[in-house]
Amino acid sequence: MNPTVWFLTSNQGKLAEAAHHFANIGMVVQALEVPDGAIVEPQASDLETVAEAKLRQALAHLPHEGALVMVEDAGLFVEALDGFPGVYSSYVHETVGNQGMVRLLEHLQSDDPVMAKRLRSASFHAVAALWDGERVLLGRGECKGSIASEIQGEGGFGYDPIFIPADLDDDGEPLTPDVLGAVSTHGKTFGTVDVELKHRFSHRRRALEDLMRQFSPQGTER
Repeated sequence: MNPTVWFLTSNQGKLAEAAHHFANIGMVVQALEVPDGAIVEPQASDLETVAEAKLRQALAHLPHEGALVMVEDAGLFVEALDGFPGVYSSYVHETVGNQGMVRLLEHLQSDDPVMAKRLRSASFHAVAALWDGERVLLGRGECKGSIASEIQGEGGFGYDPIFIPADLDDDGEPLTPDVLGAVSTHGKTFGTVDVELKHRFSHRRRALEDLMRQFSPQGTER
């Protein structure tokens, strides 16, 4: 039987993405179910602290001793707002939504589209934290881009309809706003593009890949 990683998430998209990555090393991923209110959202200024705190709380709900468990936390960091909403991204989205975020930045305008993107620079960050039975491993990922001046599309979830990713070069690295890359949404938000294209920019994918570089089923670094 293949080893199992228990993932603390109710998001089926996150679960499927993690399952894809762990399958490459012969492991399966299952959702870790916990009672309502069992995991307390920590108050912290960085995703690493939040993810690790949730991970340690999840240890009490593992199906058996020695089981592997993972959590993933992500946020939107807007440069002009000093990184806000950051670790509070979910709460802010629930309270003011995408339209509220657009209003916060509506004063940042320019007739030059390149300058407009720079003024509204933002990035998605993700941290994947894994307990391998002995220690906590952290994988990090980032997707650079900018906030659109209006909501575009209804696809994806969260801030996707207002986030325009930076173009990527042939190696998948982000470029400056004045350069057209090998991978591009051509100024469209994540809310308007298909899943396959969005995946090429994904901060969550990058965080999982970073985690995979540190992890093996035996719990040793490669």
